[in-house]
Amino acid sequence: MRRRSKPPRARRSLVCRVGRGTIAASTTTQGQAVDLKVPITISDEVGDDLVESTGLLDLASGEIQRVEYEDWDLAARGLPADSEDYEFTVGTLSNNGKDVEFKVDVNKVTGQYSVSASELLEIKVRAAALFAGISGKDMLRSADAKTATPPAGGKGRKHLH
Repeated sequence: MRRRSKPPRARRSLVCRVGRGTIAASTTTQGQAVDLKVPITISDEVGDDLVESTGLLDLASGEIQRVEYEDWDLAARGLPADSEDYEFTVGTLSNNGKDVEFKVDVNKVTGQYSVSASELLEIKVRAAALFAGISGKDMLRSADAKTATPPAGGKGRKHLH
C-alpha cells in the first residue's frame, strides 16, 4: 500500500513598486511571510565625503544585502567604515519623493550592513505613516482587532497571555 504525500503548500506572491525599486514578497496560503526586501540607498560619511551605495533591506531580519557602491573601489580602498575618518552610516527608504531615513550598523569584521531590531520597527512605523498615511496606533488597533475577532462561523482561537 502506498502512502499519499501531503500536497505542497501553495504560495502567493505580492509585488509592489517603491521608489526606484520593487518590493517582492511571497506568502504561503496560511499567510506566513516568506520574504520581504525593499531597495534602499546607503550613505557612509567618511570625513567630508559621502560614499553612496544601494542595497536591499530585509524587513524581517534587518539585514542589508547586495550592497553596491557608487564611485568607491571596495577592493582597493576597503570598507568605508574601515577608513580613519569614518563617522557613521545612514539608510534611506524612498517612495514617491518621500523619504524615511534611519541608522545603519556596520559590522567591520564581516562587512555586513544591518539595522537593529528597534530601528527596524521604527522604520516600519514611520514608513507606514509616511507612505500610506497609517499611524502606529492605527496599525496596533488593526492588529488587536484581528486577534480579538473570532473567525466567522467557527470557534475563536484561545490565546494565552
